[in-house]
Parts: sequence; structure tokens; C-alpha cells
Amino acid sequence: MAALALVLAACSTSPSRTNDTAADLAAITAFNARYLKSINDGDIATLSSLTDDDHMMITAGRPPTAGKAANDAANGRTFEQFKIDETWTPLETVIDRNLAYQRGTWTVAATPKAGGPTTHSTGKFVRIYQRQKDGSWRMTRDVLLSDPAK
Repeated sequence: MAALALVLAACSTSPSRTNDTAADLAAITAFNARYLKSINDGDIATLSSLTDDDHMMITAGRPPTAGKAANDAANGRTFEQFKIDETWTPLETVIDRNLAYQRGTWTVAATPKAGGPTTHSTGKFVRIYQRQKDGSWRMTRDVLLSDPAK
């Protein structure tokens, strides 16, 4: 009876979706490609659609940019002023059911639309993703650390 109780308990607490790490990793990789393309295209609508309402961007030396509306406004100001060419190199992705995090490096070339020299910066990131009810992933936290200027 005890064994049967354990089996029934395990069945009742198992997620409704089978955990498939390879599929989740592929989904997050595809998500990142869309997210990065929207940054490089200056596509605020797509970028906004890929974050959840509680999205928070955290950078050193500034208060967090909290919430979708605040992030959309900050990204909109950036896209008005600069053409962005950003790349990411993920170094680690960990998926645990409905949350995942990714650690890596980034590079950005920002060219002023009004003219002037392009600035280049590099750094590290940690991102947290959350699975949505429909099974898709959205970014919920984005922590960016810039490397010291050279």
C-alpha cells in the first residue's frame, strides 16, 4: 500500500507537460534569436512581446528598469537615438521546469543616428526566462554588466 501511495503521489504532482530539456533549450535558443533580431532591427513591438509584464532590466550603477512599460520606453529612446548591432554568446543555460537562466557575454556597437562615432562595449549577462501557460518562454529578468572601458 505504501508503494502505491508513493506512485499516486508522484503522479499527482508531476507537471502536465513532459520536461524535455533539448526542446526547451531549442525554444530558448529560438527565442534569443528573435529577441536579438528585434534589438538589431529596432523593432520595439516584437521586443516588447518577448518579455513578461514584470520584466526587469538590471544594470550596474542605475536603478532597475522595472515593468514592461518602463522597458519599452527605455528601449524606444535607445532605438530613436542609435542603430544597435548587438551579439550574444551564451556560455551556460540551465532549465528547471518553468524557469531557466542563461549566462554569457555580449557585445554592442551603437551608432548615433544623428551622426558621430560608433561606440563599442562588451560585458556579461545573466537572464532569467519563465515558461508561459502556453509553453512558450518569455524573459523576466535581464542582468547586464559592462566590462571596464579600455
